[in-house]
Amino acid sequence: MAEICCGVETAALKSCEPVSRAARRRRMEIRRLSFVAGVEAPAVEDEPSEKRQRMDGGSSSGSAEKSGTTPGGSPSLEPPIMASAELGTSGRRPRFGMAAVCGRRRDMEDAVSIRPDFVRRDDGVSARHHFFGVFDGHGCSHVASLCSDRMHEVVAEEVETLASGAATSPQAWRVAMERSFARVDAEAVNGSGERPSQDCRCELQPPRCDHVGSTAVVAVVSPTRIVVANCGDSRAVLCRNGAPIPLSSDHKPDREDELQRIEAAGGRVIYWDGARVLGVLAMSRAIGDSYLKPYVISEPEVTVLDREEGDECLILASDGLWDVVSNETACDIARMCLQGGGDEEEEVAGGDASCSDAAVLLTKLAFARHSADNISVVVVDLREKWKRAPTRKNS
Repeated sequence: MAEICCGVETAALKSCEPVSRAARRRRMEIRRLSFVAGVEAPAVEDEPSEKRQRMDGGSSSGSAEKSGTTPGGSPSLEPPIMASAELGTSGRRPRFGMAAVCGRRRDMEDAVSIRPDFVRRDDGVSARHHFFGVFDGHGCSHVASLCSDRMHEVVAEEVETLASGAATSPQAWRVAMERSFARVDAEAVNGSGERPSQDCRCELQPPRCDHVGSTAVVAVVSPTRIVVANCGDSRAVLCRNGAPIPLSSDHKPDREDELQRIEAAGGRVIYWDGARVLGVLAMSRAIGDSYLKPYVISEPEVTVLDREEGDECLILASDGLWDVVSNETACDIARMCLQGGGDEEEEVAGGDASCSDAAVLLTKLAFARHSADNISVVVVDLREKWKRAPTRKNS
């Protein structure tokens, strides 16, 4: 059996020219063609409506769709889940796009959460704060799904408990994020918040699954500040004035400070196909994984950064991207797509395609470079102004 993944970018990405909406959609499609001798190709059915990305009133949340393998066990790349929209800030409506594919993995264990205006307070301090999260599950998908369902709610609750005006303090954000990750971790460990999906491999086991966990990289974007909290080896990168600025540091067991912390707690890092905690987990921080505590912790590292005029975009992604694509390459691709922009009709309608183009191209590139993991990417346009295509005139 031979399998061809059409549309995967294998050459250098030179430009992202503005084109029609129909052409964009055709370009973003990733179709799988399977040729099996003597077997009739099955009919292609429409995607179930419940698996389509929902965009209600400009809000979006998504967990990546499961994508299986061929009967022969070959990896596949199904059409990615995609979403695009505009968010409200002071002075303009920034845009975002996301894409998520199973890639070469048997099951999809990533989840993505995008929640515009997720904090509700009457003092105006938290107005126009937007939540973005990428969660890379391991062992099963339900802890990542829990994070996708609950993390923004818990962060909002923690921010709402702060004194009036305290949400503007970087230290207050750090405390809120640390408490939020600890609360979600407690729900994952004791099983009180787990909501196994229909495809969850743990559905026949007790609600508490000690061997399941998830990374979490979360960004809160406001008109004046970016707050990033990271736990694990997913990553957030800011593109500012054409250069990438990492807003998180991967929690790998062989990172010097993480290695010292693990050994001080009585654990060991064993090199088994890479550095692993007790020879098992290839990351030193995660939500869940109760059987590896206290060596694997859920405490996030938090970065609070003021926004500047040169900020172009923010990229959040699981390690399925970062394992094979550098920060510089990811920013270059995102910048080219954003600079291409979209036509006037698409921007007014609120369905930005350039951010989704960037997210999809990054997933394609990671797959073409033989990423062995699930791939989930979120791209947020941070520019105060963007290039608009000339208005078409009727001839």
